[in-house]
Amino acid sequence: MTSVQVDEQHDGNEAAQAETDEGYKRGLGARQIQMIAIGGAIGTGLFLGAGKGISKAGPSLILAYAVAGVVIFCIMRALGELLMYRPVSGSFSEYAREFIGPFAGFATGWTYWLFWVITGMTEVTAAATYMTFWWDIPQWVSALVFTVILYGANLISVKLFGELEFWFSTVKVTAIIGMILICAGILTIGFSDAGDTASVSHLWDLGGFFAGENGIGSTLMTLQMVMFAFLAVELVGVTAGEAKDAKKVLPKAINTVPWRIAVFYVGALIMILSVVPWTSFKAGESPFVHAFDKMGLGVGAAIVNFVVLTAALSSCNSGMYSTGRMLRDLAQNGQGPNFFTKLSKNGLPVIGTTFSAAMMLVGVWINYQWPGEAFNYVVSFATISGMWAWIIILICQIRYRLKSDRGELPKSEFRAPWGVWVSGLALAFIFMVIVLMGIDPDARVSLYAAPVWAAILGVAYFFLKKRNPQSAAFAKRN
Repeated sequence: MTSVQVDEQHDGNEAAQAETDEGYKRGLGARQIQMIAIGGAIGTGLFLGAGKGISKAGPSLILAYAVAGVVIFCIMRALGELLMYRPVSGSFSEYAREFIGPFAGFATGWTYWLFWVITGMTEVTAAATYMTFWWDIPQWVSALVFTVILYGANLISVKLFGELEFWFSTVKVTAIIGMILICAGILTIGFSDAGDTASVSHLWDLGGFFAGENGIGSTLMTLQMVMFAFLAVELVGVTAGEAKDAKKVLPKAINTVPWRIAVFYVGALIMILSVVPWTSFKAGESPFVHAFDKMGLGVGAAIVNFVVLTAALSSCNSGMYSTGRMLRDLAQNGQGPNFFTKLSKNGLPVIGTTFSAAMMLVGVWINYQWPGEAFNYVVSFATISGMWAWIIILICQIRYRLKSDRGELPKSEFRAPWGVWVSGLALAFIFMVIVLMGIDPDARVSLYAAPVWAAILGVAYFFLKKRNPQSAAFAKRN
């Protein structure tokens, strides 16, 4: 019996398939939630972006991932506390609306929607470029095919979305574990072309651990790339409204964050940089592909290309899933067009998903027409818009904890450790990364885009409120 059949047999006509208060079907099981949580931490930021970080900071990139990983775990525990207080789809904007104010909910919902639309634009285009490794076909053809397939899957059922994410994540996890085991074999047994030179001492004997051009300064400047690699780890929060037994499954998924980061980021980089000297890596090249090449395992390039393709499709699939839910949440609260509230017979936000998929196709067209720097500038906004969700999560958790400690709200069954202090430190870390983005010319453009987007949101909110000032959507909740 397959894993899908097991899920279907278990579901039957029981409460697992019952509708939520929001009208969604609880079609995501523990197996799928766990792999969505694992896969959310693994994407092209690791498979491709780590090459640039290694070339800039050397082995100290490992420390950057470890420190940022601790911050990510703090963010996820803060999110977990909120989810156990009130598990809802579109959670970030809902919590912002409750604990900060109606404009915060409006801005968070639309910003997170924009983040996933931009991410979807870039990832489906990236997937199309990866296809040229095997077939010489026009890039827009592959992009169109991938978009249509993923769009169709998201309109069939939430279970199919979860199943796709399960297998996408399985491929990514298997690839990284395979790489770690191969590197361990080279270090202990000495096979492959790298067997004679592989050594853990590569981590400190080629200019030191902080071997970047500016020492620890170079390490700090990689933090923005590191944080970009972790974007989407919070996606598990969007699944809350459709998870079976959310109060049992979600805490388990969140508590796996430390070992995921330890294995997939810190562990993988330690093994790769022990086998292949960091000085041979360069920006724009996947460290996994490069490592396989240096080991003399040419077939690895094709394998890694398939894995990176899978990572891109996984991200685009997640984007289509989350954007439809965010648009519906906004519409239900009077902060978006009312037609986004409609659900299909299968309990899916079909209109919001369709609109978002159409926007992603616009991105493919833009890339076809202007494939240069203009498109890259738009893409850079994804980082700052993604971190906005983290900032909102932390602020909301702090406000919720203070209220629950005063007895104004029920206490969560999954409280974040060390109270509000850790969330405050995580906020400070994110703001430090934003300052570093302002220093880096390559990342600064995203900070220029943020005020423009904020102005657009401000004007839109003003007109919506002016048109219907008595709406509950614009009243601050107690």
